[in-house]
Amino acid sequence: MSDYFTWLGVVLCLLMLMALYRTVIGPTIIDRIMGANVIGTKTVVLLIIIGTIFGRVEMFVDIALAYAMLNFIVTIAASRYFTHHKNILQEGYGLRHRPGGPKD
Repeated sequence: MSDYFTWLGVVLCLLMLMALYRTVIGPTIIDRIMGANVIGTKTVVLLIIIGTIFGRVEMFVDIALAYAMLNFIVTIAASRYFTHHKNILQEGYGLRHRPGGPKD
């Protein structure tokens, strides 16, 4: 049974690499934020799998819950920041103002 969880963890890590590609290469900032959120979510599941392998699920569940809450808060904060302060269109990542014009 431990081999099953080990292979499940390896497959999950490979899926995290695909999400890492979206986080690094993503064409928009929203793609990057969502890629980082997917990595965080898969990390929570990976922590539970590691706890199952070591036979200490109760300890790893606490760590996974704390990490999930932190991941959620950071995703919401980054989304709100880039929605209000940055241009989230694909054409640019700068502030929302025209050169020479007033700022919004």
